[in-house]
Amino acid sequence: MQYKKDNIENQLLEPGKRFPLTIKRLGINGEGIGYFKHKVIFVEGALPQEVIVAQVVEDNGKYAIAKIHQIRNKSLHRTEKKDSYDVGGIELEHLDYNKQLDFKRDVIFQSLEKFRPQGYKNYELLPTIGMEHPFEYRNKAQFQIRKTPEGKVIAGLYKRGTHELVDLPTFSTQRPLTMKVMRTVCKYLEELEVPIYDEKANSGIIKTLVVRESFATGEVQLVFITNSEKFPKKRELLEKINATLPEITSIMQNVNKGKTSLIWGDETRLLSGNDYITEKLDGIEFKLSARAFFQLNPLQTERMYKEVKKALALEKNETLIDAYCGVGTIGLFVADNTNKVRGMDITPDAISDAKLNAQINKRDNFKYEIGKAEELIPRWKKEGFVGDALVVDPPRTGLDERLIRTILDSKPKKFVYVSCNPSTLARDLRKLATVYKVDYIQSIDMFPQTARCEAVVKLSRRNN
Repeated sequence: MQYKKDNIENQLLEPGKRFPLTIKRLGINGEGIGYFKHKVIFVEGALPQEVIVAQVVEDNGKYAIAKIHQIRNKSLHRTEKKDSYDVGGIELEHLDYNKQLDFKRDVIFQSLEKFRPQGYKNYELLPTIGMEHPFEYRNKAQFQIRKTPEGKVIAGLYKRGTHELVDLPTFSTQRPLTMKVMRTVCKYLEELEVPIYDEKANSGIIKTLVVRESFATGEVQLVFITNSEKFPKKRELLEKINATLPEITSIMQNVNKGKTSLIWGDETRLLSGNDYITEKLDGIEFKLSARAFFQLNPLQTERMYKEVKKALALEKNETLIDAYCGVGTIGLFVADNTNKVRGMDITPDAISDAKLNAQINKRDNFKYEIGKAEELIPRWKKEGFVGDALVVDPPRTGLDERLIRTILDSKPKKFVYVSCNPSTLARDLRKLATVYKVDYIQSIDMFPQTARCEAVVKLSRRNN
């Protein structure tokens, strides 16, 4: 009897097969999850408590991926989407916003249940901090540029799971000015017949357009990412842009030759205007170069950094280490009264910007170095600098193993972990929780309409 049950569970579902399915919950990527004959079924766009007719796309053995053929019973929390594109960045747009906020808190709980760090059942998970207007918040667009067989220049993102470019004349999460610049520049590229990159032939010039807008000043930075140092019709193009788009105060070219999965190349040159645009958070000024990392949602960034500041509760004579410091945003925001701040990042351009930002904001007690936290923190300790407090804001891959060992060895009194990936956060807490207790986790919705979730974690050293 047991054999028959296992045999049923391992049977593959044929692509195209349809069956009724009740959606139980949302997965960490925002997909609906249901069960058919003991097999987990992932369904993009389905919501909890919905009864659908699922159609199998593929079966991977232990689980299957399906799409919605029909919705029989619709969720009360399903809402009308503003966008009809099959691209990333809007995967939860069909879900009521309050429920999106609940989901993001639940994603953290799901991750903790999976990795089970010490004491996780007693962690305080605070309600997600959301936005009053959860659209038009992205201050940066990084769109691929291609030419259709009819000669139209299009800009957009790849269709999910494919390498097919979807033209995006509108996009509800992008700033209107950002989209205006993107569409206008595409029109000029088409009118001037500037060679557009052809991926299959590895020919043409313009690969990608990057548009970044400052919320504080209204300045716009435009970067052409090119397949070659050559830039045909550059003078005519710049004349058109400067004449009709006065908001653009910085125009750059980044050279990234050949076929590559990387967006950016190593060489960036100024074409027109300034090297930087200026952004502000709570009165603190930041100069942003073309490749500088800066959060895509300045309104929520300010809210998040206020949470970091509250969690650190730095006193006047305390010192702070700002790991993965980028352009220095967190340290500059939270450490206005501290004795000393040291930060590090592996990106030279980011450290150059961090030093400039410290200088602009008159922070003489700030020092930034190029390098890895796990190497610099021990070196600084030997030199006599030990941070009273530590803030880390790692990439989605989480903390480096050596950095975790360094943290557990140095044991800073105050410690805040800023995470953009609940899974790697929960994984890292398994080791960190042996020395630190988690006071609380504050989820923040930096990317409404997506399944992504940010969190600020306050940690305190255990007494033992």
